[in-house]
Amino acid sequence: MAVFYNQATLSYNGNVTASNITTGEIIEVLSAAKDAVIDTYSPDRDTVYVISIVNAGTEDYTGLTITDDLGAYEYGEPPTQLIPLTYEEGSVNYYVNGVQQASPAVISSSPLVMTGITVPAGGNALIIYSARANSYAPLGADGTVTNTAIITGAGIFTPVTAAATVAAYNAADLSISKSLSPSTVPENGRLTYTFIIQNYGSTPAESADDIVFRDDFDPILSGITATFNGTPWTAGINYTYDQTTGQFVSNAGQITVPAAVYTQDPITGEWSVQPGTSTLEISGNITSGA
Repeated sequence: MAVFYNQATLSYNGNVTASNITTGEIIEVLSAAKDAVIDTYSPDRDTVYVISIVNAGTEDYTGLTITDDLGAYEYGEPPTQLIPLTYEEGSVNYYVNGVQQASPAVISSSPLVMTGITVPAGGNALIIYSARANSYAPLGADGTVTNTAIITGAGIFTPVTAAATVAAYNAADLSISKSLSPSTVPENGRLTYTFIIQNYGSTPAESADDIVFRDDFDPILSGITATFNGTPWTAGINYTYDQTTGQFVSNAGQITVPAAVYTQDPITGEWSVQPGTSTLEISGNITSGA
């Protein structure tokens, strides 16, 4: 509801007289809400947003414009505007009273500006689109992005706003790489496999996560030794090894990986990730006749 005031004046023979002040109220009949289908974001997947607009009035609203700031925020000194979300081109879907319509025109992708939207009297419109976190999206356990959509157009006295907040995905995110040394080894020679396990997530991978490592060595190795982050492992306690099949399996909970460290560049505002790292080394001799 918006309140407005009005007063008239009358000028004559150098005099001015004023009328009384009238007061009126404008009942806003257009409302909007914005939600994210999943309330977390990460750089490797899209976040889907839904804007719902309801018209409780008796007249259609036509030709409306939606401007979405894609989470813009101020950073640095002097302040610079950073935009942490990137609109996925061609992702807009538009429904009126549940019936899909031709997609509205997207006249700008950053900020995202869509035009030509209609909300019928007593009806509703849904606008669904996708955006992906970019290098300006805050990372870490406390990272959030709030993006706000503003709806404007003929017949709207006060712009209608709707916002949604999503949080950075907060979980372990592991990867593993494998290397061999030496790459050329004589018969019955000894070699070492090195496994680098990295965590790009904001949560450490701990014993309770029951991580299990498995590798089937071919050729089969004998005289196995293993270390994890420089600490020797003991067969039966930390791992099992089947010298008949060459299968090495860590016992659940033996592998842990620290959380990643996130930093924001003080000049550009871009975020970078230093993954947490653990190292597993397994050595053995190539079995004769392999």
